[in-house]
Amino acid sequence: MNQKQLATSAKNTWCPGCGNFAILNTIKKVLTVINEEGFPLDKIVMVSGIGCHAKIVDYIDVNSYYAIHGRVTPVAEGIKLANPDLKVIGFAGDGDAYGEGLEHIVFAAKRNIDITMIVHNNRVYGLTTGQYTPTSPLGFKGRSTPSGTAELPLNPLELMLASGATFIARAYSNRMDLLKRTFKEAILHKGFSLIDVLQPCVTFFNTYEYYNKHVYELTSHDSQIFDQALKKISEWDYNSEAPIALGTFYKIEKPVFEEQILKQKTKVLDRNLKIKETLANYI
Repeated sequence: MNQKQLATSAKNTWCPGCGNFAILNTIKKVLTVINEEGFPLDKIVMVSGIGCHAKIVDYIDVNSYYAIHGRVTPVAEGIKLANPDLKVIGFAGDGDAYGEGLEHIVFAAKRNIDITMIVHNNRVYGLTTGQYTPTSPLGFKGRSTPSGTAELPLNPLELMLASGATFIARAYSNRMDLLKRTFKEAILHKGFSLIDVLQPCVTFFNTYEYYNKHVYELTSHDSQIFDQALKKISEWDYNSEAPIALGTFYKIEKPVFEEQILKQKTKVLDRNLKIKETLANYI
């Protein structure tokens, strides 16, 4: 298996220079490695939402599902519950995941269901030509806010930490080596994983220069300590000139939701079998 074998005949329609190309090429590399290490590609399912990011499922030859806007996470959860042997990877935009879909990722994190959410965070609605999103900076001027936004951006990783996510990371589409390592680590993690990928939109919000100046990779960081994770996650508030940490902020092990559900199902089936056996003795 190689990257070319994962390609499809679909025409790529992303803008030249879009950060989505790096995410596409990186996930293909990671899937190739995972397959070479023994995990079959037919047990991988990708889910995408509505937005520029969503086209990624057209460009990779694995099982996939298009969800409606904001509903990537619950669809991914449903697929995982239906077949826990699958690895389910959700792709969502920042507007898709942190706007209409916010309540879904909160509960997926709370449940610790074993899915991976990759958020293409360009901090703008690119497909609909430049409206602000929950992570757009204060004063962002777009089609819906020509005078600038009057609200501060959301820090989604703080929310994920508070919600109980067991794997939280930030990556940047222009740092592909780290992006590859983080994707693989998240996909192999047993539990709810979320990676916030800083992904510049060259057409409506070109942030390459800003990120290149401010990003740095985490070192000497203990990802098992909640307070350390919170400190690093909060260092940059999506609106300031503060340094922007990249890497895995938090990674712990906890029971996963689908296994708890299967235990309950097994108990119910055992109880029903005992009832049937008891009733059979009276017939």
